[in-house]
Amino acid sequence: MDILEEAKRVLRVEAHSILDLADRVDENFSRAVDLLYHCKGRVVLMGMGKSGLVGRKIASTFASTGTPAFFIHPAEGMNGDLGMLAKEDVIIAISNSGETRELLEVLPLIKRYGNRLIALTGNVNSTLAKTGDVCLSIHVKEE
Repeated sequence: MDILEEAKRVLRVEAHSILDLADRVDENFSRAVDLLYHCKGRVVLMGMGKSGLVGRKIASTFASTGTPAFFIHPAEGMNGDLGMLAKEDVIIAISNSGETRELLEVLPLIKRYGNRLIALTGNVNSTLAKTGDVCLSIHVKEE
């Protein structure tokens, strides 16, 4: 394998993925921004595996720019950590499939608490997408 050619290929794939996102910026994006802008509580991120790692980074970035935010691991949420939620918090749940078991288990509790939910998923027909107040597609053609 030619390392330079592979590096160029990966950069092209990433560039195309970002450009593809531009076509998906729609009223759902505006609604998500509105929910976050008017959030009276904190922004709470959730996700499993790689989505969880991304969620931790997003929470860290929000916090470092002055927006109160933190990450809850969905499995730990089912074992008491959802007690950290306040009704004014906005939840951002991340799952490529939108069907991650641990995340789906906390959704009914989030909805029962009255929290607003922004779903980030690669599957806009998933349970997560349908449960969210807003759904943003994070689908990519190639990873």
